[in-house]
Amino acid sequence: MRPPLAALAASISVAACMSSPAPVDPVETRTPITFGQLLNQPRQSGDRRIAYGADPLQFGELWVPKSGRRHPVIVLIHGGCWRADLPGTELMDHMAADLRDRGYAVWNLEYRRIGHSGGGYPGTFQDVAAGLDYLRVLAPKYGLDLRRVAVSGHSAGGHLAIWAAARDRLPESSPSRVADPLPVRGVVSLAAIADLRAYRETGPDACGGPPTIDSLVGVQETNGREVFADTSPPSLLPLGDRQVVVSGALDHIVPPRFGQAYAAAAASAGDPATSVVLEGAGHFELIDPTSAVWPRILEAYSGLLR
Repeated sequence: MRPPLAALAASISVAACMSSPAPVDPVETRTPITFGQLLNQPRQSGDRRIAYGADPLQFGELWVPKSGRRHPVIVLIHGGCWRADLPGTELMDHMAADLRDRGYAVWNLEYRRIGHSGGGYPGTFQDVAAGLDYLRVLAPKYGLDLRRVAVSGHSAGGHLAIWAAARDRLPESSPSRVADPLPVRGVVSLAAIADLRAYRETGPDACGGPPTIDSLVGVQETNGREVFADTSPPSLLPLGDRQVVVSGALDHIVPPRFGQAYAAAAASAGDPATSVVLEGAGHFELIDPTSAVWPRILEAYSGLLR
C-alpha cells in the first residue's frame, strides 16, 4: 500500500533538510596576491581628504554613502610595517569603496610612520588616537553614527586597530593616553601583528625583523620604560571590546599562529574574542573585495555594527 501523498511529501521534505550540507566559509582558490597586484587593480579615491592635525601626514580620507540617514562608521588603518617607505592609505582604497557602497561611512587614516619626522613612539600611536577621536568633529556634518563605530586595520594597521580600542587601558604614564577616548563597538583585525613582543622574537623578517619593532616602540629612548606596556595589545588585556581576529591560512608575512595566539589570550582574559582563519587566503586577500573570502570579512563588520 502506498503512503498518503501528504506523508510522502513530508518525508521528502525531511530528507532534503537532513541532506543539506552545513554552510562553510568561502575558500580562496587563486594564488595569493602581492600588494603590487592589489594596487594595480583599478581603484577609486576617497570622497574627501580631511586633516585631523597640523602635520601633512595627519589626515584621513572620508568615504560617505549617498543615503541621507546616519551611517555606521568603520575606521580603517592601513598596514605597511609601520614604515614610511611602503604604501599607505591607498592599500585600503578597494575595501573602502566597497564598504561605502554597502552603507558604511569609512574613515581611512594616514599617520606618521617610521622614517617620517615624528613617527615611531609615541607619534604613530598619538596620530591614530587623534584621528579616531576626530570623528567627533566630523559626525555632525557628515551624518556619522558614533554609537556604531568599529575600528579595523590590516597587518601593522591591525595592531594599531586593536591598540586603538585599548586606549582606555593605557597606563597613566603613557604619552598616548587621553582622558576621554572615543568608544568603539569592537575591532576587526586583518592579518594583525597583534603581539609585538612575539612577532619580534619569532616572526618572519618580512617587515625588517626586530629593528622595525624596536624603532616602533622606541627602544633607543626607554628611560627605564617597559616598551611594550603601552604599545602591544597583550599588555593591555582585557580590552572589554569584541574582537574578530582574521588571518589567512597561507599568510607568510603574518602567519595565522600569531592571530590565533592573541585571540586565545584575549579570550582567556575575559574578552569576547574570536579567531577566524580563512583557507586559501594569503596576506592581501583580506583587503581585496574581489577575493573569495571577502564575504567573511563583511560578516565580521555587520556582526559588530548591525
